Amino acid sequence: MSETTTAPAASEPTTEQAPPPIRARRDRLARAEGWRRRGPLLPALIFMVVVTQVPFVFTLYYSTQSWNLVRPGSRHFIGLQNYADVFRDSQFRQVALNTVIMIVGTVIISVILGLLLALLLDRAFFGRGIVRTLLITPFLVTPVAAALIWKTTMLDPVFGLVNFLLKPFGAGQIDWVSKYPLPAVMADLVWQWTPFMMLLILAGLQSMPRDITEAARVDGANSLQIFRELTLPHLRRFIELGAVLGAIYLVNTFDAVYMMTSGGPGIASSNLPFYIYQRAFLGFDIGQAAAMGVVTVIATTIVATFALRLLFKSFTGKEEAA
Repeated sequence: MSETTTAPAASEPTTEQAPPPIRARRDRLARAEGWRRRGPLLPALIFMVVVTQVPFVFTLYYSTQSWNLVRPGSRHFIGLQNYADVFRDSQFRQVALNTVIMIVGTVIISVILGLLLALLLDRAFFGRGIVRTLLITPFLVTPVAAALIWKTTMLDPVFGLVNFLLKPFGAGQIDWVSKYPLPAVMADLVWQWTPFMMLLILAGLQSMPRDITEAARVDGANSLQIFRELTLPHLRRFIELGAVLGAIYLVNTFDAVYMMTSGGPGIASSNLPFYIYQRAFLGFDIGQAAAMGVVTVIATTIVATFALRLLFKSFTGKEEAA
């Protein structure tokens, strides 16, 4: 009797562990469907890894080497010494400060001007389409051409349009690029990035329900109150998006600095990309330039990740609240 009672108990785990054929077939089909959807993306993923991550790995390797091209045969491993030299470099700290000032100043001024222009274009008037096209044009100009325009046409001390307009006010022949190199570069960047901010904010304005503002006017609110209490909170997400995208792109600014001031006088208008270029291709210090690049990438990634996370929370929070 004991044998008859124990035999079914021994066979039960075997039947429970064996997956049903229908479920196993369904899992195989799901995996095949997943690979079918992801398969076309694999070449792009491999290309992105080869183009971005492999050079970064080589940069990490070079940052641990003492390698100056003017001293052949002196290349050797020094560990984290290049990183210590970078943080002790007073010029690197000044250039980092210049970069922060350039990014923050350009973004703030571009957002303010873009907001004012968007408010103007949100109104109906004769020739609005032509005005909108003309205001977008600076964003379509290549950075090198824009830098040359501002250096030779706008800010030239003798033939510049800025001095021509300021001459009746006693400004005289001011060499803006030499006396104010960082603001001169920022003026070019603001001119290029204001249309981008204007387009984003204008999209936000046109997505705002008109019945809300009409109801506010019926309740007796004036234009300033409507802008402060309704329009500006609605535009907050669009302004934050433009500021984050502009800051991420402006970190890589090289063209304007190189074409207008070459980082000078001294390092007065240098930013991190141009200073790294100077160390690598003018000073031939590959190891220290690689260490500066790694520090810049890590700092930029941390700031961008934090800013994008706050931005995504803002968008999802608004959507959930709605």
